[in-house]
Amino acid sequence: MADTTSADKPTSVHSLVFRSLKRTHDLFLANQNAPVSPDENADSISRKIKAKDQYGTVLTLPKGMKPHVKGAAEATNAASEATNDEITSSDNEPIGENIPNTIANPDTTAAAANAPMSNALVLVNKPQQQPSNQLQALVSKKPASVMPKPQWHAPWKLMRVISGHLGWVRCVDVEPANEWFATGAADRVIKIWDLASGTLKLSLTGHVSTVRGVAISTRQPYLFSCGEDKQVKCWDLECNKVIRHYHGHLSAVYALSLHPTLDILVTCGRDSVARVWDMRTKAQVHCLTGHTNTVSDVKTQAGDPQVVTGSHDSTIRFWDLIAGRTTCTLTHHKKSVRSLAIHPKWYTMASASPDNIKEWKFPNGEFIQNLSGHSAILNSLACNADNVLVSGADNGSLYFWDWKTGYNFQRLQTAPQPGSIDPEMGIYAMTFDQSGSRLITCEADKTIKIYKEDDTA
Repeated sequence: MADTTSADKPTSVHSLVFRSLKRTHDLFLANQNAPVSPDENADSISRKIKAKDQYGTVLTLPKGMKPHVKGAAEATNAASEATNDEITSSDNEPIGENIPNTIANPDTTAAAANAPMSNALVLVNKPQQQPSNQLQALVSKKPASVMPKPQWHAPWKLMRVISGHLGWVRCVDVEPANEWFATGAADRVIKIWDLASGTLKLSLTGHVSTVRGVAISTRQPYLFSCGEDKQVKCWDLECNKVIRHYHGHLSAVYALSLHPTLDILVTCGRDSVARVWDMRTKAQVHCLTGHTNTVSDVKTQAGDPQVVTGSHDSTIRFWDLIAGRTTCTLTHHKKSVRSLAIHPKWYTMASASPDNIKEWKFPNGEFIQNLSGHSAILNSLACNADNVLVSGADNGSLYFWDWKTGYNFQRLQTAPQPGSIDPEMGIYAMTFDQSGSRLITCEADKTIKIYKEDDTA
């Protein structure tokens, strides 16, 4: 009765596995150190395959050729007989059927029979067919990459330092006639300067907080400004007064841009949207929503996409101005996109972020290239028609790039003005004048610096 109970008791899987392991170990224990017996048939097949693969074209001499070494004729005949025996014998070594005999190829043999006798080792006009199982290169050899030659650009040097603002200078724009330019600063004042002499022409007061953006219209005598007081103002430069306000932003307004051909104004700011305004009626045409963080910069152009925005959510968006929605979102950047620059001639743009400066092609946003090396918080970009791209950073560094090749041909470090501390070296905004021969920078030491190309270079 007890034996029956023990026999019916189920055995665990764990016990069955160990039992199987023990039986397998006992089965192969006696043979684990014994060498494997050689297989002559397999060794013979291996030698034949290797001979055909590596020496198939030279195992036998061409027809009619005499050996140069005495006694080599017998060896050659023996080798040819052995080769033929290996190929034709199917009873002893059947693997010989699968080895192609390139020397005895019917086409080659027929051509050789009709050809005149030759003592040449290799026939020039009729090269021998290579064996089908000859090893081929897995990777084709590529020519060495040649870096495109960058366009030569003259080095830039500091030409003038303009003082007058009482706070950080945050924005700048140049008048279409290239006679004067306007700047906005943390002292809540917009100042207009003579470009040739650098003298102050006019001060406009009206903002109650930092002025973050200015834009001068090319079609009307208007100047537009925006600031951290949520206000967007239109100034009539004939009477130097505010004639329009554009209300709607819920937080600070960081940038604005005027459409080159339409009476359209686009602003963006900390409320994570870009707003499109009718310049004449002050009505909001669109509220471009989609960004999830501060929209730091906006650019407009006549071609599609007509509106481009960069945001602290590390994305760039192209917008359909008619529908008011995103047509393309670029997510290549890993950090905040603080500035954009559109090339004045080509259908391309650049975006600045602490990880890289990237160039893009319109209208679909195809990536062109990275401009690496400016490792800092980039606040501003500027580009002129001579393919000079300039990036300015929080640490006061200015990098000059060749737009085509991405070559960094010059680096400058701004010097803080007397009375300023070293951390006040940030470059917040920059632009080229209408000729592209002057670079105007706005800096944290409350000055405006003008750079020009070195004529002596």
